[in-house]
Amino acid sequence: MTDSSVAQQVREYLDAHPVIADAIRLRIGNYSAIARRLSADLGLRSTDAILVACRRYPRRGEAFREQGIHRVLRKSRIETRSRVAAVTVTQGIDVLQRLGDVVEELLDENSLCRLIQVSRGTVVLVDEDSVSRVTRALRESQVISVRRGLVEVAVTSPESIEETPGLLRHLTGVLAAQDINIVEALSCYTDTIFLLHHDDLAAATAVLTKALQ
Repeated sequence: MTDSSVAQQVREYLDAHPVIADAIRLRIGNYSAIARRLSADLGLRSTDAILVACRRYPRRGEAFREQGIHRVLRKSRIETRSRVAAVTVTQGIDVLQRLGDVVEELLDENSLCRLIQVSRGTVVLVDEDSVSRVTRALRESQVISVRRGLVEVAVTSPESIEETPGLLRHLTGVLAAQDINIVEALSCYTDTIFLLHHDDLAAATAVLTKALQ
């Protein structure tokens, strides 16, 4: 196997393992130990070629991209909302038609109402007090699950976020480093929204606030 082929496999591996990639990028990783790990995981014998590929990682532009992320975050703000519920419902035009009036009412009341379509249904995010209004509009068989006791943490950024790659990965990494489980995540336009368990609100707010500095 050529060195260029090894280098390609190493780059793809590191791209898929951000923790190891960050250790290399920040120059805090033990290259020899990382090379041995990659050799075992990738089934490659040439640890010297792996070591060279690790030393050449990250790619050009990585530092510039990180600067862009921090520029956006310094102009961002955090908003939180407690007592949020996630109602997961089945797919189908009938479901959406049944939800139409409820969604319109909640929006008119300026209440929380977000619909996220996924491969097997739709997740409806509402205030806990609005759960019964959603479930009453549907047949019992159309409601897959209801999760209460959640909080919403939204990072609102300037419009330049749309041209800034890596920001969602950066924020999810910050939360993961504190063992904070993300129940749902949504990134649209200027908002990066995380749905978390209530017990994680304080820790998440603190670590994200620090990330914005």
